[in-house]
Amino acid sequence: MGGFFGAISKRDCVMDVFFGVDYHSHLGTRRGGMIIHDEEKGFQRQIHNIENTPFRTKFEKDLHDFEGTSGIGCISDTDPQPLLVRSHLGLYALTTVGIINNSEELISEYFSDHGHQFMAMSSGKVNAVELTAALINQKDNLVDGIRHAQELIEGSATIIILTRDAIIAARDRVGRLPVLVGKDEDGHCVSFESFAYHKLGYEDAYELGPGEIVRITADGYETLAPAGKEMKICSFLWSYYGYANSNYEGVNVEVMRYRNGAIMAQDDKARGLAQDIDYVAGVPDSGVPHAIGYANASHIPFARPFIKYTPTWSRSFMPTNQKIRNQVAKMKQIPVPELIQGKKLLFVDDSIVRGTQLRETVEFLYESGAKEVHMRSACPPIMYGCKYLNFSSSKSEMELLARVTVQELEGDEGQKHLDEYANADTERGQCMLRTICKKFGFDSLGFQSLEGLLEAIGLDRDKVCTYCWNGKE
Repeated sequence: MGGFFGAISKRDCVMDVFFGVDYHSHLGTRRGGMIIHDEEKGFQRQIHNIENTPFRTKFEKDLHDFEGTSGIGCISDTDPQPLLVRSHLGLYALTTVGIINNSEELISEYFSDHGHQFMAMSSGKVNAVELTAALINQKDNLVDGIRHAQELIEGSATIIILTRDAIIAARDRVGRLPVLVGKDEDGHCVSFESFAYHKLGYEDAYELGPGEIVRITADGYETLAPAGKEMKICSFLWSYYGYANSNYEGVNVEVMRYRNGAIMAQDDKARGLAQDIDYVAGVPDSGVPHAIGYANASHIPFARPFIKYTPTWSRSFMPTNQKIRNQVAKMKQIPVPELIQGKKLLFVDDSIVRGTQLRETVEFLYESGAKEVHMRSACPPIMYGCKYLNFSSSKSEMELLARVTVQELEGDEGQKHLDEYANADTERGQCMLRTICKKFGFDSLGFQSLEGLLEAIGLDRDKVCTYCWNGKE
């Protein structure tokens, strides 16, 4: 994933861009970048590796060198960006969020016979932002170029461009991620997360529709290309990625998570499950609001039987080595014995993807004296790897816990019945739950249903992407 922020103003806006980008640090952990423009100094750029040091710490020392009234920045889990591009369309800065699944095909088809060169990264792969710029530059203007790139890219591409006099923001053609415009008395900003600009004194001004392209200046904004009718915004934004006080398509993240937990509690009650529980708890941090909703609806006390120690290891995706990540995850978990010993506990996690840390969490709780441990996932079983936003680092769908379990139970035949396995009302669905419970030591396991998740979001289901749950957009 990744996040972005840009600002253009009648005053110096370096600090706005700095803090605005920093407020997207929950969306990426590999690269951070800023490009600022000043009429006299021109474009000023800096990119840092933020795998072991937060964005704010890495960029604080650069702030005294930056000066300007416009700028963009990004947090990225993939390529170094923003990039500064010089072409027949002029000099501009570019940052993108998304994924290009057909990069090799695009290079082969459109650039192999024209002497075009791309700078390869250490992995040998082409920087997706550079490839996006090359596609944009095939047209005679930025708007046509953006649409050209988005039409050719298999995956998704939300694009932010900084020119000498404006910011051009383009939401992905089916709106998989949000793009919001804020305003204050001196100018405007563009952001993934709404809270990022609220904290900086901007107020809501506009939310781009799917595929819409908007030109933003200090004085205002105008639509350069209208929004399309089709929207497929990512449902994972509400269940996990989005920050608690952000809003997407008018739906607040924290409120959705309370509703989601409440729906799971009501479903458990209807099934006669997990009614004899001492405490409901959230797997920190993003599981907590789902658990609060569950506790409120079930009238079972909410508690925090273990606390995540974050002063040393504040970001859950770090480090990149899985073995060390597991050890760090274990070191983070600080128990509260008075809330664990002899207790029947029900935990709600935001999702269960690979399940790499679940066994250790359960063992940790039993070692701390828990009588029972029940687990609930605030999402349905993840059956398909995301091909639009790359939210999971799994290299294969057969790394996903649900798919692995299906394969263990029925082999290749089971892969033909994924819909049944995802449904707890079917024999196959119950069999998968029992198998995972036995494997990880849960006393019970439940996944939120797709219908429950969509009900909690509250949007027209045709406007929400559910690919990772059911293989359908």
